[in-house]
Amino acid sequence: MSTIPDVPIPPDLSRRYSRTPEGRAWLASLPVLIGQFLDQWELLPDLEPGALPWNGHGGVVIPVRRRDGARFGGNGGGNGDLAVLKVAFPHEEATREHHALALWGGHGAVRLLAADAGSCALLLERLDACRSLLDVPLETAVTVWGGVVRQLSVVPDDRPQWRDIDHVAARAEQWSDELPATWEHLARPFPRWLLEAALEVCQTRGAVGRRSAKDVLVHADLHYLNILARPGLPGPGTGQEAGLEAYAAIDPQPMIGEAEFAVAPVLWNRLRELPQHNPGRALLARCGDFSAAAGLDAETARQWSLVREVENALGYASQRHHEGDLARSLWVASTLAGRTLPGLPGPQQLPSPGEAAGEAAGLAGG
Repeated sequence: MSTIPDVPIPPDLSRRYSRTPEGRAWLASLPVLIGQFLDQWELLPDLEPGALPWNGHGGVVIPVRRRDGARFGGNGGGNGDLAVLKVAFPHEEATREHHALALWGGHGAVRLLAADAGSCALLLERLDACRSLLDVPLETAVTVWGGVVRQLSVVPDDRPQWRDIDHVAARAEQWSDELPATWEHLARPFPRWLLEAALEVCQTRGAVGRRSAKDVLVHADLHYLNILARPGLPGPGTGQEAGLEAYAAIDPQPMIGEAEFAVAPVLWNRLRELPQHNPGRALLARCGDFSAAAGLDAETARQWSLVREVENALGYASQRHHEGDLARSLWVASTLAGRTLPGLPGPQQLPSPGEAAGEAAGLAGG
């Protein structure tokens, strides 16, 4: 029988999941789950006294070592004796994460060491949680991101992990039906022309995707904080071979389709770094720069990014306390469509993703 470890749960994770019965049940089960997998995989927590584990939006990540002091195996970073235990709240993305990581095999993404699919528990190589692409100059981030995408863009084959991963083209067909209905239900929260621009992308790119022979595995949430440095490896600019493996992607939202679908998150983040003069032109240039670094088509990336931000905007319009997030999505979507909506704050005044919601939760005591 596993013992319940003395591993604290990060307060913001507790706040987030205490709002629903399912979340509260998962929080109550977490200590037992953590103890179960520490025992099953013969691990010890590697936390300083009083330190909290890491966490993202949907799970807890605990630094661990092997109980017997053995190494986990070559993870490329010179820290093979270190790993992390990740336990995620069971949801669609979490149930497919281990499939994508197995397909990538540590090339461009964090290396998967063990998995328990039923509990959404993963044993992963340990990356440097304090060094992400958010911490490097944008021109460096462009180069690193492009290299990561090139490594992640593997072509489907006969491995069984592909079977449970959705297609981008199917998602576009779904949006063709859902976006207009949601727009009407929410009392038309933005002009019809922007909705129609998104629907045109769904119809054209969805059809192209169905016919395309260019399908690859896509990390659909590849923003700056989801690319972390590998400890012990020199950063970019210190040699091509070292630079290729210096960073790795985490937290995949895997899909199959055009690689350009991955560009959107680097456009709706770091908006405050756009210039005051003609920021819209600079956003389009950023789309071109990231696309070129990854060997992608900038126009296809622009189209997918437009429809993804329209979908985001409808999601934010349906929630309380997300006015800032809604404004950001509308600024990006309309700018990518070539007609920035009037009356929106400039990009330097827009919140970063999650920032406005976090402030609202704090004000609400949630």
